[in-house]
Amino acid sequence: MRLLLTSGFSAGLGLAADGHAGNQKEEALADAVRVALSRAITDSAPPKVRIEDIDQRIRYLNWLAEMSERLKRRLPDRQVRIEFLETLWYESTRAGLAPDLVLGLVQVESAFRKYAVSHAGARGYMQVMPFWTRVIGDGDPAKLFHMQTNLRYGCSILRLYIDMERGDLFLALGRYNGSRGRPEYPNAVQSAWKLWELKELKESKR
Repeated sequence: MRLLLTSGFSAGLGLAADGHAGNQKEEALADAVRVALSRAITDSAPPKVRIEDIDQRIRYLNWLAEMSERLKRRLPDRQVRIEFLETLWYESTRAGLAPDLVLGLVQVESAFRKYAVSHAGARGYMQVMPFWTRVIGDGDPAKLFHMQTNLRYGCSILRLYIDMERGDLFLALGRYNGSRGRPEYPNAVQSAWKLWELKELKESKR
C-alpha cells in the first residue's frame, strides 16, 4: 500500500549503521526549484520554537519530554539531546513533515550518529549526499556534519521528493534512498516512524 503525504512547501566518524543509508541521486532541477531550495537552506532563522496556542504548546512540551526520555540511550548528554530534538522539530515542521517521520528516518539512516558516513559518502544524521552542497548550498560538504545544517538539508530534500512524487511517500522515500520503487527502505522507515509516534497522539486518532 502506498504511503501518501499531502504537499506543502557521538563522537568520531563511523559508517552508517546498515544498508539503508541515504544515496540520493543527482538529477536536473528546474531553476525555480533549485532557487527555492537554496533559499530554504540559506535562511538563517534560528531554530527557536514559538507556539502561541497554549494547548499546542503543551502538546509540544509533552512530545519533547517523551522523545527526550526515549533518546537517552542513543544521546546520553541531555543538552545535546534537547538541542537535537528542538532543531528536528523546527526543521521538520518548517518543511511540512511530521517530526516522528523524521525521527524514524534518522534512526534508519544514521542511528542518531552525527558523524555517520555511508559507503556512498552520505553524511550526518539524515545521510545527505555531498553534491547537494554544490547544487543548492555554498559547496562546503563539511557543513553537513553541523546538526541544524544536516537536518535542514535532509528535511528540505525529503519535502522536494514528496512534492516531485505528488505526495506519494513510498516513492519519495525510495528516491531519498536511491532505491525508488523498492519496498525495503520505505518499509524500514515506516516501521521506525511507528516507534516514534507519541502514544497520546496515536490514541487521539482512534
